[in-house]
Amino acid sequence: MRKGSLRSRLLGWLWPLALLAPGAAEAASVDNLRLWAAPDHARLVFDLSAPAEAEVFPLDDPRRLVIDLRDSRLNADLSRLDLEGSAIREVRSGIRDGDDLRVVLELSREIEPRHFTLAPNEQYGHRLVVDLEYPGESAVEDPIDPIEAMIREQEIAADRAQAEAVAEGRDPASVAPVLEPAQPHPRRDIIVAVDAGHGGEDPGAIGPSGTREKDVVLEMADRLARLINAAEGFKAVMIRDGDYYVGLRQRTRIAREQKADFFVSLHADAFNSPRPHGSSVYALSQSGATSETAQWLAASENRADLIGGVDGNLSLDDKDEVLRGVLLDLTMTATLNDSLTLGGQVLDRLGRVNELHKSRVEQAGFVVLKSPDIPSLLVETGFISNPDEERRLRDPDYQARMMDAVFGGIRAHFRRNPPPASLLAWQRDQGRDTAGNEYRIQPGDTLSEIAARHGVPVAQLRQANELDGDVIRVGQVLRIPRS
Repeated sequence: MRKGSLRSRLLGWLWPLALLAPGAAEAASVDNLRLWAAPDHARLVFDLSAPAEAEVFPLDDPRRLVIDLRDSRLNADLSRLDLEGSAIREVRSGIRDGDDLRVVLELSREIEPRHFTLAPNEQYGHRLVVDLEYPGESAVEDPIDPIEAMIREQEIAADRAQAEAVAEGRDPASVAPVLEPAQPHPRRDIIVAVDAGHGGEDPGAIGPSGTREKDVVLEMADRLARLINAAEGFKAVMIRDGDYYVGLRQRTRIAREQKADFFVSLHADAFNSPRPHGSSVYALSQSGATSETAQWLAASENRADLIGGVDGNLSLDDKDEVLRGVLLDLTMTATLNDSLTLGGQVLDRLGRVNELHKSRVEQAGFVVLKSPDIPSLLVETGFISNPDEERRLRDPDYQARMMDAVFGGIRAHFRRNPPPASLLAWQRDQGRDTAGNEYRIQPGDTLSEIAARHGVPVAQLRQANELDGDVIRVGQVLRIPRS
């Protein structure tokens, strides 16, 4: 046998072994792409078979965003990507320098790109996340009026000044009031931040029949927001109003930016057994959790950012600021007391709709509740892992009654404790009835649903409003007869 032939055979045997050797480079494949459209950004997620080095840069004339993935190939169908509601008009791909993958996004508007990679977790493998942020856009669809925001800032400043006076042993009455007597009363709306948990990349818990927590809590959040907006003196701010993920700290930041008086986060429990059932209400704890269930749930919810996709390399200055506020802000004790009082009102009403998993407001270290100036609650509407509760959580009538209970507790609290510049405070000072027996119709309402929500027969509702049938219009105000 010739030496050249032997050498060729040896190389032929050794070459496959070299590919398997530790440290050998592994080409990554893009196995799937997902797009989530939000009011202020779009998020494009690449599911990768292995880590891949990425370079992302914009181009002009026309607007494009180029995403280069080194030593990668495309194993996904770009034509199946739903671009609706995003700044992306078209997606195309090609091979660059022989082994690299290039993906080009044709854009319809100005964007500020940001990208980061995420390591595998219990739900996903390696991911490249590309965020297209829209300069100047608000994270909420209907932001608070600037004048109301200024009034709310004055109230927050006054509350803090009074707390400082108490801490220093001074008379809190010595602190200047928010409003001077000569000024007209602002009669501002009470702002309620409504947070649908999870979303986008993070489905939350999944029930035995495949019901996703992120879907049912968004449906309930929409119902709650409509209830709030229909009530005189209240306004809802939706933290997310579509299927996209918002980071836990970003949720509280949005609530603070919108000067919310109250923050409520909606969820649907899951456990590793189908037996647990019932609704529960949670507030923040500055120390330990009040039960093992509360501790387990807080740890579970606080991991949401790992699934939903939050860049671990981002500055955590906001985290430090919030943490300092939770630990040091003199208003925090009052905020927690308000949270617990309001939580009791909500829990009492939830108990009339569903069994309670816990008969008192529980406490634990939920990241999403760490806003020092805003009373906050996390409402677990039920165990989606329980087949009976999963079925009820999908039921529109059950959702409506559940959200009526949540808002009933919120409204009852603020009627007793209205912010000084609010319409409810003005009505109280004028000796007016703030109980309210009117309802303003919101998009999606039906007469039968309104009747069920307020506990009156449809025929009685028709008679009280001189309606010949069931036709109603958005914006119409119905008189709700006393049952």
